[in-house]
Amino acid sequence: QVQLVESGGGLVQAGESLRLSCAASGRTFNPFNNYAMGWFRQAPGKEREFLAAISRSGSITRYADSVKGRFTISRDNAKNTVYLQMNNLKPEDTAVYYCAANRGVVRVDSYDYDYWGQGTQVTVSS
Repeated sequence: QVQLVESGGGLVQAGESLRLSCAASGRTFNPFNNYAMGWFRQAPGKEREFLAAISRSGSITRYADSVKGRFTISRDNAKNTVYLQMNNLKPEDTAVYYCAANRGVVRVDSYDYDYWGQGTQVTVSS
């Protein structure tokens, strides 16, 4: 069974931080470093938005302009986990956050990702 499971979401106030985790399991993700990973989010009534992506080794990262300087993506291949550190959160960051796996290189388009988690809700109050 292939699974990506996000955790770490919640309700915070503006200016606070959260760290999201995404754990991969299943034979498909063995080894985990066969996959580039990405984070996306979707707010009610809006399209899914790319946030950040990281290469298989973790040496290359890419960010959307909307989160550059505030969010940091990282991965621990020994733990089959990718993280999204989110600092200085704003009310407009409120959304469901998804991680995704792509058997290739860093991508920003959601259509290039093969596997998705179920999402975790992040709510930022003003």
